[in-house]
Amino acid sequence: MATVYSEDLQKLFLEFMVTDPELFVRVRNIIRPEFFSKKYIETVDMFVEYTEKYKSLPTVEQVKAKTEIELTLVPDMDDSQKDWFLDEFETFCRHKALEKAIIESADMLEKGEYGPVENKIKDAVRVGLTKDLGTDYFENPKARLLKLKDNNGTVSTGWSALDRKLYGGFNKGELNIFAGSSGAGKSLFLQNLAMNWISQGMHVLYFTFELSEELSSMRIDSMTTGVATNEIFKKIDDVDLSVRMEAKKSGKFQVKYMASGTTTNDLRSYLKEYQIQKGISPDVVLIDYLDLMMPISKRISPADMFLKDKFVSEELRNFAVEQQFVLVTASQLNRGAIEEVEYDQSHIAGGISKINTADNVIGIFTSRAMRERGRYQIQLMKTRSSGGVGSKIDLAFDIDTLRISDLDEDDEVESTAIQTADALTSAIKKRTSTVSNKTENVVVAEKVERSLALKDMLKTQKSVFDDE
Repeated sequence: MATVYSEDLQKLFLEFMVTDPELFVRVRNIIRPEFFSKKYIETVDMFVEYTEKYKSLPTVEQVKAKTEIELTLVPDMDDSQKDWFLDEFETFCRHKALEKAIIESADMLEKGEYGPVENKIKDAVRVGLTKDLGTDYFENPKARLLKLKDNNGTVSTGWSALDRKLYGGFNKGELNIFAGSSGAGKSLFLQNLAMNWISQGMHVLYFTFELSEELSSMRIDSMTTGVATNEIFKKIDDVDLSVRMEAKKSGKFQVKYMASGTTTNDLRSYLKEYQIQKGISPDVVLIDYLDLMMPISKRISPADMFLKDKFVSEELRNFAVEQQFVLVTASQLNRGAIEEVEYDQSHIAGGISKINTADNVIGIFTSRAMRERGRYQIQLMKTRSSGGVGSKIDLAFDIDTLRISDLDEDDEVESTAIQTADALTSAIKKRTSTVSNKTENVVVAEKVERSLALKDMLKTQKSVFDDE
């Protein structure tokens, strides 16, 4: 039965507070005069103003003289009565805040301002007392660290080289972004991550705003079965059997196409329906991709990329925190990144707004030659929980099955040598690019210098590896 917050009950709340001023201090963050009936608004106003000015509550005599409300001290108040007051008063304030938000939202709903309405309702539901004091740093360091390790929701990416840089992988409640130029493989990376996670038994939701559900699923068929993409239809029965067998040992995996311009509220609505119909909650949500989404407030111009991406990224991160799942999305690199081999935050399309919100930003670097050689490179542009910023990680790529995986040991050695040579080439290129009006002899000399330097570097690396 719902509690009726009568005037007698509201008066009792005030009597509890005036009897034990510490109770008022504990509820000060949620008490509002407008939550009370008209009869007691002046009294609550007096409580608030008096404590702010004199750092104590007025006496019952002062209250009567000022507001004509006669309060009685609660006799023999014990701890159980105090606990009752705190529980009841918290519920009262939340109920009144929600009631007030609903009334104020009526005009906004008529105008179609759904975003502010949602925020008002959320703020009302969150009304509550501060009961969690946080972490006592010195109390139990080992337990604190084990809790971080075991319960922070750290999820392996499936690529050990990346996990090492991220101290174990991605965390629940974080916003993780893979950034790449058009055609660099943003969708490919998200789909490979999906495969890595469902093979660990996790439940994964994959939202696609570009590719159809069928085409996205066909790519994943190739990753799941090892059948080349151009052979899928020729071996359709084998693929069907392999996928069904894989389902028996994998987590749930749902692929959903949504139109460009989707908002976080659309995703939230879909997630609720998914939870109801499937009876489970996802461990991971993949969004392909952030740049195609719109903020909840439609008043923001789509042309204002900086502001649009700022709101979308903040809403997505709040969504991940609220639902406690791992969230990974992708973003476009701008034209300035096309000729670069090393990315930084200035290469992100739409500006730095989404970078500021994201916990991890990882650039995708590749070329036709690299893909043909079976290589992809990821560059850590931002990491919130590790010192891996600026690191480059080479990964193996199977051009037939589209599967991305860790390099084996021999390939890692080769990759290290190539990265070192690339760094030297980049340094030489920057140094020589400052010279203008070069003669033909100067150009030839620079090419010879670059060639000799690369040869020396590779010889050095080879001798080091031979010694090992």
